[in-house]
Amino acid sequence: MLLKDYSENQIKNLVEIIRDCALEGRYTISFEDNKFENIQFIQEYNINENKRIHILFNLKYTNFCYGLQNMKEGIEQNNLYVFCSQEELYNIEGIKELVDIYLKFNIIHSDLEEYRIIVSMHKRNKPSTYLFK
Repeated sequence: MLLKDYSENQIKNLVEIIRDCALEGRYTISFEDNKFENIQFIQEYNINENKRIHILFNLKYTNFCYGLQNMKEGIEQNNLYVFCSQEELYNIEGIKELVDIYLKFNIIHSDLEEYRIIVSMHKRNKPSTYLFK
């Protein structure tokens, strides 16, 4: 289910959580459950740890598109948040490209640890609309 009822402040706070998690290493790129697009993107643009942190840290609230109800059994209470950003990246042939990046975040919080994020990160493969642009 698509969720669109977010304020600018809610998304700005969400971006701060994402930035903190990126800087403190509390994130995981999702490679399970048919995440071929994530693997392909990481390989095609040599997205090493520093580039991942750069992409996550440079996220802006204006990159926010929409939220989704998580349908994965056991974590339905965690909404998913979709952003699209642009970065100049070098492909495997060394050619610089301006790449539209689709980012989907699952923000996990428990009493045992601070926030942690699970990220789907790949080339945008469908049109996007932005809530705050």
